[in-house]
Amino acid sequence: MNRPATVTRRDILRAGSLGLMGMSLPKLFAAQEAAQAAGLNQPPGRAKAVILLFMWGGPAQQETWDLKPDAPAEIRGEFRPIVTNVPGIEICEHFPLLARRCDKLAIIRSMTHNNVDHTTATHYLLTGQPPPVSNDLRDDWPSMGAVLGKLGRGRDPLPPFVQMRPKMPGDVPRFVEQSHGQFAGWLGSSWDPLTIDARPDLPDYRVGDFLLQDGINISRMRSRQSLLGRLEEQLSTFQEAGAPGSLMRHYSRAFDLLAAGVGQAAFDLSAEPDDVRDRYGRNPHGQSVLQARRLVERGIPFVTVFWPNDGIKNVSVYWDTHSRNFIDHRERLMPPADRAFSALLDDLQDRGLLDETLVVWTGEFGRTPRIGQRNSDAGAGADGRDHWPNCFSTVVAGGGTRGGQVIGASDRHAAYPALDPVAPVDLVATIYHLLGVPEGLELHDQQGRPLVVCPGRVINQLVG
Repeated sequence: MNRPATVTRRDILRAGSLGLMGMSLPKLFAAQEAAQAAGLNQPPGRAKAVILLFMWGGPAQQETWDLKPDAPAEIRGEFRPIVTNVPGIEICEHFPLLARRCDKLAIIRSMTHNNVDHTTATHYLLTGQPPPVSNDLRDDWPSMGAVLGKLGRGRDPLPPFVQMRPKMPGDVPRFVEQSHGQFAGWLGSSWDPLTIDARPDLPDYRVGDFLLQDGINISRMRSRQSLLGRLEEQLSTFQEAGAPGSLMRHYSRAFDLLAAGVGQAAFDLSAEPDDVRDRYGRNPHGQSVLQARRLVERGIPFVTVFWPNDGIKNVSVYWDTHSRNFIDHRERLMPPADRAFSALLDDLQDRGLLDETLVVWTGEFGRTPRIGQRNSDAGAGADGRDHWPNCFSTVVAGGGTRGGQVIGASDRHAAYPALDPVAPVDLVATIYHLLGVPEGLELHDQQGRPLVVCPGRVINQLVG
């Protein structure tokens, strides 16, 4: 009688982790099946997907969407407003492409919260909730993309939640990795995003979860699949919850995904025409935004694009302009942001996707009303602005929103809301509403406690 081949502990560890392929896909597939079994699947609303353009570091509202040309020089700064294609709405002169597309934009000029710290303020914008006291990212509230994954959104075989965080040379400190709210938090790691730190503007751009690593061909991969089949017969060695057949089925799906190359195609930017790539900008941010469009086009419901640190010595990192505020906005920050956002709007419109794709442009807060003003431990130089969460701007387009409008207003120094203040919890509640997520949705944490995901109110003026 033929006996099953002996499986060593080393085999189990190697196959169970799929270390040579860097895969967490079987775990994701198991979580998706569990969500379906629990009846959590919810159909989308008007918006089927979200692209969140997160300008990490905190853009200055006075230099972007909410200029104050009549304020004193130490408030208004160096830039001037320009007219847009919507009468009565003006934005910064360094957003000329977006000025011609303002009819698609809803500009919220009265965003407000009270947190001046980069790594915890992000929690407000990514989850809608105040950051937890704990520094453990597992104690966070779940990011919006994680909630959509839990609700069964997305289309196999790709993951439901992806975030682009291009890592640049000299990118120290890497604050964005420590930022709260970007993962699944208390929902559990099964719903964490696929996080891509690779630079999509480079010729060797690749995403490991969807590519066979060097030296692994299809034949070797299939022999690993055979090994996993033998593991099912010796499941007593495996400490996995649930049925063995289900576990092996999820690994089989992951192997099939790699063999088919479906994921690889989604991340193959070389398939895009050169003129399209040029329109987005041949830089890390522009190509990340293009990657986001390719992903939502293939059914991924939530993609976050974090602004990368340029890795340039002696300049402010990200949009965190404690010094060189005007130089960096004019030369380093606003031109690529203008180009990528504009190209995305045009591309989605041309492909018939804008009405069902919600695009959100925001940072975690704004900058101080007065140049050189101190409002955090970091302070500001004579040509910079410090952190300022009391009033900042967020821009929304597509996905069932009404463009060509300004929501709320700041005071004459862009310091505090003067009309219709908007809290992050209300912005997130509106995003959920547009996605068809039920109001008052409760999900259970790892201890089984029911928690209301987002208790905010819908911004009715924003909804078309």
